[in-house]
Amino acid sequence: MTDMNVSAARAPLPRFEEAEGLGPEDSEFVRDIVAVLAKHGNLDRFGLCLLHDHFPLAADEVLVETNDPRARTLRVHVEKADRTRHVKASQWRFVRHAERGPGAGGEGGSYEEILLCTQLELCPGHTDDHQGG
Repeated sequence: MTDMNVSAARAPLPRFEEAEGLGPEDSEFVRDIVAVLAKHGNLDRFGLCLLHDHFPLAADEVLVETNDPRARTLRVHVEKADRTRHVKASQWRFVRHAERGPGAGGEGGSYEEILLCTQLELCPGHTDDHQGG
């Protein structure tokens, strides 16, 4: 079980095929993000990801990432948030002020966790003696 924050209502995201990636018109935005990350000493800690959906998730579900360093593969699957053993978030989604709810995390509910990982499931930091399901 995890203490992750699951929002009851998530704003819909575009499907991957429709999501617009970074382009030349985003250069000022990226410079601003880099400046803020650098200011707080987080330039080598956080980055950007393209928010998108491949399929809908229920409010009580979360995406979980596992990996196999030997095979060099990643796997993402859905688990019930209240039953997952994955406790380390690896991706977050910012929440607009008007959408903040009791499930949003962070200072004043400014983000929600959208992808979890744990060392028990071959995630970053895994050691060979922790393999398991």
